Amino acid sequence: MDDREIPHHFICPISLQIMKDPVTVATGITYDRDSIQQWQSHGKNKTCPVTNQLLSIDADFTPNHNLRRLIQSWHVSDQAPLKQSSFEMKVIAINLIKNLRLLDLKIESLKSLENLASESEKNRVCLKEVGVVRAMFTLVVSCYENCIIAGLKEALNILYLVRFRQDETHSILSKHDRIISSLAWVLDLDACDDVYTTMKFHAMVLLKDIIQNAKSHVLERLNQDFFKTIVLILQRRKSNNLEHGIKEVLHVMLSTCTWPRNCSMLIDSGAVFEIVELELGSPEKATTEVIMAVLFHLCSSADGRAQLLSHAAGIAMITKRIGRVSQKVDERALIIISLISKFSGTDGVLQEMVRVGTVEKLCMVLQVYGLNSYTRDTARDILKRHSNVWNGSPCLDVTLLTRCLD
Repeated sequence: MDDREIPHHFICPISLQIMKDPVTVATGITYDRDSIQQWQSHGKNKTCPVTNQLLSIDADFTPNHNLRRLIQSWHVSDQAPLKQSSFEMKVIAINLIKNLRLLDLKIESLKSLENLASESEKNRVCLKEVGVVRAMFTLVVSCYENCIIAGLKEALNILYLVRFRQDETHSILSKHDRIISSLAWVLDLDACDDVYTTMKFHAMVLLKDIIQNAKSHVLERLNQDFFKTIVLILQRRKSNNLEHGIKEVLHVMLSTCTWPRNCSMLIDSGAVFEIVELELGSPEKATTEVIMAVLFHLCSSADGRAQLLSHAAGIAMITKRIGRVSQKVDERALIIISLISKFSGTDGVLQEMVRVGTVEKLCMVLQVYGLNSYTRDTARDILKRHSNVWNGSPCLDVTLLTRCLD
């Protein structure tokens, strides 16, 4: 493959593409005819884009035949895909970012940036180096503040393609303190066609990246509306075709629920009920592990435990996951059952544990896990704590319970 670079004088300063019909204006600058005519067709643009000198709208353009022949000859000798050097790529990207300030060129420039970002990792590195992440977040925040959608799809896709490093999160948030609110606004948009579904997925991925790497003072400022939006994504995941973004939602919950205030707001937003519903759909192993981690934190609260118990399948779901997914899930499920039995263990709850097989699963854990296992110790503590109640249950094999505790 021919890797020759595109000569910079072949590129139109406006479209940043190779010129098809190069013409020279009165200031001596050469543009592609269509681009300069489109530039002048808008009444506000009365200057040369490069020199800023006044340019008469009635002035004739001089065809640059020599340059046109050079471009045609170069095309003929180079039929391979065109490549630009890193320097030229950065120049192009910088000009495209500058063009975002011009209403007439904003969407076209965004689409060009989007195309560059989708072409190669080399392009994405160049775009990041010239500040495209900051520029795109600025645009997303502007869309949020002005309630406009134009350009939002492209900006979110560019951010999704380019992404940002963990150590860049603090810098991004310090310059744009409304980024989290802006991304939550995208998630809350009342539309569910393919375009909006893709936008919401990109926003969810970006929100996860930011939340996971944000400083504690950022997470402490999150409000009830934010958590209502997050929980609503779970609730409407099927109708909004957002099943593929659920992992990101759960990771946002996991990163935020370690703060008691956030935990309370998640519970008030109905998170426990929706997470149980999600797990009942038998998601993949990795998703179940995150679900159990989130439920562990939420059930550390009395309100969280009450919400789990209010779901008809709450205890049964936790019970059935023991021994079926992974040791990590077993540990968290047992801690949840321990919290419920210790702090919310009414006679009705304890009898429910017998009915759905929780006690039998606890006995199974004692048989499967080694003597010095934390999981085994947790199961044994639960059985000891309530053995006097469960021994009298007609639905339980008392000899099995006695043998396990010996």
